Amino acid sequence: MSSLSDRPTNPVVGREIPHESAALHVTGTALYTDDLVGRTAGVLHAYPVTGGHAHALVTRLDPAPALHADGVVRVLTAEDVPGINDAGVKGDEPLFPSEVMYVGHPVAWVLAETLEAARVGAAAVEVTYEPLPSIVTVTEAIEAESFQGGQPTVRRGDVEAGIARAAHVFTGTFEMAGQEHFYLETHCSIAQVDESGQVFVQCSTQHPTETQEIVAHVLDLPSNAVTVQCLRMGGGFGGKEMQPHGYAAIAALGATLTGRPVRLRLNRTQDITMTGKRHGFHAQWRVGFSSDGRLEALDATLTSDGGWSLDLSEPVLARALCHVENAYWIPDVRVNGRIARTHKTSQTAFRGFGGPQGMLVIEDILGRCAPLLGLDPVELRRRNFYTAGQDTPYGMPVRHPERLATAWDQVLTSGDVLVRRAEIARFNATHEHAKRGLAVTPVKFGISFNLTAFNQAGALVLVYKDGSVLVNHGGTEMGQGLHTKMLQVAATALGLPLNRVRLAPTRTDKVPNTSATAASSGADLNGGAVKDACEQIRARLAVVASGELGVPAADVRFEDGVVTGLGGGETTWDELVRLAYVQRVQLSATGFYRTEGLHWDSSTMQGTPFKYFAYGVAASEVEVDGFTGAYRTRRVDIVHDVGDSLSPLVDLGQIEGGFVQGAGWLTLEDLRWDTSDGPTRGRLSTQAASTYKLPSLSEMPEVLNVSLLEHAHEDGAVYGSKAVGEPPLMLAFSVREALREAAAAFGPPGTSVDLASPATPEAVFWAVEQARSEHDEHAHVVEGSPGREPEQPSPSAEPMRPSSERVQPHVRSGV
Repeated sequence: MSSLSDRPTNPVVGREIPHESAALHVTGTALYTDDLVGRTAGVLHAYPVTGGHAHALVTRLDPAPALHADGVVRVLTAEDVPGINDAGVKGDEPLFPSEVMYVGHPVAWVLAETLEAARVGAAAVEVTYEPLPSIVTVTEAIEAESFQGGQPTVRRGDVEAGIARAAHVFTGTFEMAGQEHFYLETHCSIAQVDESGQVFVQCSTQHPTETQEIVAHVLDLPSNAVTVQCLRMGGGFGGKEMQPHGYAAIAALGATLTGRPVRLRLNRTQDITMTGKRHGFHAQWRVGFSSDGRLEALDATLTSDGGWSLDLSEPVLARALCHVENAYWIPDVRVNGRIARTHKTSQTAFRGFGGPQGMLVIEDILGRCAPLLGLDPVELRRRNFYTAGQDTPYGMPVRHPERLATAWDQVLTSGDVLVRRAEIARFNATHEHAKRGLAVTPVKFGISFNLTAFNQAGALVLVYKDGSVLVNHGGTEMGQGLHTKMLQVAATALGLPLNRVRLAPTRTDKVPNTSATAASSGADLNGGAVKDACEQIRARLAVVASGELGVPAADVRFEDGVVTGLGGGETTWDELVRLAYVQRVQLSATGFYRTEGLHWDSSTMQGTPFKYFAYGVAASEVEVDGFTGAYRTRRVDIVHDVGDSLSPLVDLGQIEGGFVQGAGWLTLEDLRWDTSDGPTRGRLSTQAASTYKLPSLSEMPEVLNVSLLEHAHEDGAVYGSKAVGEPPLMLAFSVREALREAAAAFGPPGTSVDLASPATPEAVFWAVEQARSEHDEHAHVVEGSPGREPEQPSPSAEPMRPSSERVQPHVRSGV
């Protein structure tokens, strides 16, 4: 393979082109999995029989009454499974459980001629339960010591020595909520079986190979007897990396037993109540600062809410631990991790995969401690950035930290941050019941899968005799533009116009053993594989062209469908392909790519788990209403590092979308489970868009400026690009920190406020009330001390003292 990052002259990559399916999306002609039902004859519909307890034993299950309902064909139970009754990869997710582990846990599935008949049949199935004690919240799990999986630690240096030398020490606890994926397309699979017993599953999945493997082991079949295809998804965000497998297996089991196609699609309420979320986290921490505000030490314990089974909780936790320092150098670090086992849905991958939760810990610390240190939060963050030659706590060198500083300075300049902060100070001084805040936050996000083995990809590129090209690769399209980028990569590598290349749907019988389209690695991995396959074909054609043009193969050039030889002579791509066919030259190739330079020891949490870091900076300005806590985002300025962009319009869309989704997680989306001791304990109360607030146009910033960092070529990545899927989500930290600053402005200078996550208007109101109470206390002190200049107050019990007289004020926040 030639140098992966080199671009030819006049490449197709880097051009601003629309999403390859944009016209299909907006005209409604794009097909998704459930649209295929109308094209499939004799489809049966599946409906779940769900438990209504957070935790209970199934003591009796009688499907007979359902079989008497009109249209019901079969009821699937554990006895029907010919292989392994498990839908996961850890052996802890029974497909048909005998013990209900969360409200909505399906214990059986009804197949019927219509969806309504299946629903009626499911209601007729008789199930009795023996309720058991349940754990609903992560704090309950901590108290009960209910944990699962490994408990890793990332450490560097001597934390106790770092705390001892620090001039200022703070301690605190912090809880952050999870997040519902709320993709537009809910989980869906359609399975059918041919005359030879071959199972074909159309599935909305980010990981077709793993869906194939789970279906195969449930049916006791080899993987070559199961084919999984993903046409496209209406959103995934990580929620379709692990969670589709069990539903696909149910559909495949039903098709195998009945001989008819089976469709399983969750409605919105079922999808929200039955599928996993972003992990909520609980953090307990100590942090030390030097006298000039530099981080000295961090000691923290992060507990994630894993729900009822492991799913991807262990790698999510590992990434959280590897991102807890974000963009900041901390000499002495010890971060412990553990996974709570609760009686809720099994929490799973979500855009950022634990990175946002880890990074939020340090950003919350800096936002809370800056006023206590008497420092501007902008200056405190900038002062602690990584510099050249420094390593992460897990031992990976931080390459190109100067790019973060460049992006930071660009945001400050292009966003007029210093001027606007002065204007905000004047506004706040003259408005009693409304305050504004402007915060700037950085992102440093590692790109690659935690598990080194997943950092590989394959592709199959076919050139037909007429010169047209068909590309198959292992990545899935969920609206993020991966297929668009792969078209551009293939066209660039072959020297063709974009319209000569087409993409086939993702299928396990075309490209086997693929990794999930996740970890922001889809373009890096699949782009490398597509480029490799195309370069094999181009090298063969160059030999053919050398004979035709009378030049060495090394002197043959491919550009825009024209093949030329250095020094003279040319032909067309189509003519060269026809000539190659006549000469019996292979016109297809399988490509392969593996990410080089990775090493990770999960037992010690040390190594180089990432290919590179993606950087970004955002400045957000908000205005808060002091009466209600309601707020609006006035302006956002973003500079983000995507290397040399493969497709700038796609990348800009990903940055905007990721930022808005992050703002939703941090400020709006409030998952609520019933924690009472009544019969509805463990029930998810926020089951629809009417009770779960998603970002909409009204929450968009009034001004949103997004720029791609220039001169950011990434050597060793496909055409010099960088990943863009997950890193922009964490740019939304700036919104949350701006809300904190606006709320604190209702108090006296130097006020530090706790802010729950999500920072809903209700949470912001309580932060405003906390600031006002500081103002009242400040006024009381001044009144009682006539003739004395007011001091800068601190919410701690005592003012900060030198190291020898250090106090440890307790800072606490939560939901």
